[in-house]
Amino acid sequence: MGGATDGRNGGKAGDAAQRMARRLEARAGEHACGGYLAALDPLQRTEICTALLFDRLQRKMRTVEALRTEAVENWNQTFYLLYFRTLGDRRNQEAYLELARRVPYRIVLRERRVPHAIEAMLFGASGLLELYRHDEYTLNLRRNFEHLAAKYEIKPLDAAAWELSEIRPANHPVLRLAQAAEFFAQDDFLVERTMACRTEEDVRRLFGVEASDYWKTHFIPGSESDARPKRIGAFKANIIGINLVAILQFAYGSYTSSERLRDSALALLERLPAEDNRYMREWAAAGVRPRNAFESQALLQLATEYCAAHRCTECPVGRRILREIPEMH
Repeated sequence: MGGATDGRNGGKAGDAAQRMARRLEARAGEHACGGYLAALDPLQRTEICTALLFDRLQRKMRTVEALRTEAVENWNQTFYLLYFRTLGDRRNQEAYLELARRVPYRIVLRERRVPHAIEAMLFGASGLLELYRHDEYTLNLRRNFEHLAAKYEIKPLDAAAWELSEIRPANHPVLRLAQAAEFFAQDDFLVERTMACRTEEDVRRLFGVEASDYWKTHFIPGSESDARPKRIGAFKANIIGINLVAILQFAYGSYTSSERLRDSALALLERLPAEDNRYMREWAAAGVRPRNAFESQALLQLATEYCAAHRCTECPVGRRILREIPEMH
């Protein structure tokens, strides 16, 4: 009799689990698990976020490895490619990457001490100067680029490669390239300094560069605006910290078997603030507010890899909910 009862209870629990799975999957787009996740104690929440974060880091490391292979295993060029991939918005990611391939890091290092040489190469190779009327400064950039393009056989992109509609002035590729030029003119040890970043302040100090003086009075070439420093702000610096610094530290730590560097990457994510994007706003509406970038990256993985595909029975949160069904009945 006891066995029959156990069988009936097991059947009921199984039916309940199936019903719950269907409910979760039906409302995956609304993050139906949000209330459950928010109610977990800090240790349980950290356990789930850690699993999701490592899932995301493995995916990002595949991107780094692909770039490293392209860079013939040169970590400086890998860093350079990843920097440009992170520099702008997602729509222009491929254009930034292609620009970094046409003006490789070895050329940037060679010309670094020549005033405005990096700027001339980046702007000339981007094709963007062709979209705007010229003034003395941009004409000088063009002349310098013609010389450098012949010297290094640089082929410029077509300006049509860039998506420029509905883009905020502060995130415009023209301004981002001016900031990138100043960043790479700093010194030869940018990878080492990136690996040494441990705090939000370290990241902002290294990456929060200001474009050259010309850009104080220009958002776009040839058109003056009110004087204002054009510095990479705290928000963008933190995005670079999440998507470049922490990822590169984790990848390089994995490659060199350095647990210290891998731990540093995770600690940095815990110290950086959570992203503010539509995914985080959706999670906030579902009752979950990430406490730092460690958690927001985990929630981003949950939203894009599991919720979007209605994979509730495979994700760490869904599996935990379904395991607890017998206890609920």
